[in-house]
Amino acid sequence: MLLEEQIVISAKNMSLSYVDGDPIIKNASFQVRRGEFVFITGPSGSGKSTLLKSLYGDIKLKEGELLVTNTALTNLKESVLMTLRQHIGIVFQDYKLIKEWTIEKNVMLPLLIAGYSRRVCEAQVDKLLAHVDLLHRKGKFPVELSGGEQQRAAMARALAHNPMMILADEPTGNLDRYSSNVIWDLLIGANKQLQTTVVVVTHDIPSAINVKYTHYTLNGGVVMNEQDRYNNNNQNGKRV
Repeated sequence: MLLEEQIVISAKNMSLSYVDGDPIIKNASFQVRRGEFVFITGPSGSGKSTLLKSLYGDIKLKEGELLVTNTALTNLKESVLMTLRQHIGIVFQDYKLIKEWTIEKNVMLPLLIAGYSRRVCEAQVDKLLAHVDLLHRKGKFPVELSGGEQQRAAMARALAHNPMMILADEPTGNLDRYSSNVIWDLLIGANKQLQTTVVVVTHDIPSAINVKYTHYTLNGGVVMNEQDRYNNNNQNGKRV
């Protein structure tokens, strides 16, 4: 099977909600191929983060089907979920660094879970921290770093185990320009050089983004592919 034909995310008639509330995502169907760079945009409260959380099993489906790396995310056993997450790097808007651990140990976490030797872990972490300009800060704790530095450390952690897929929730939402550029360069580099699938939830797509991407929008719980919307409207001489 050709790389571009490999489906790594497949949602069919998927609905998501919290407890017994009304669906936040309604009857969504979409696919993501291996090596794609995907943006999901929409207004605040539209369900972007909820949709992203469903992709790593943090929110269960109310209806429909969802497969991620050929793993069905319905009635998922904890052991299977842990295995799935070993193939995914996650970047959170609020970093999710363990405050009692040094930056070095935070970045090392996915490698320790995967069972790599301490020597391999230390070499990989040093390489990654140097790449995000934080090697000199590896012995510091999260509270001692700026927000931009913490997100760069979180990005290094997401890349540590060479994941098949990276899921990023507003990864540059509160960052300075330098840290934002570092994050985008890392995401684009992983996508172009390693064929890592990247799914980014964000309010706005950077105007100067240098990568071919697929764009989904969320509004009123409905997922729409922007290219499909353009094609449909273009047949009538209109461009949205």
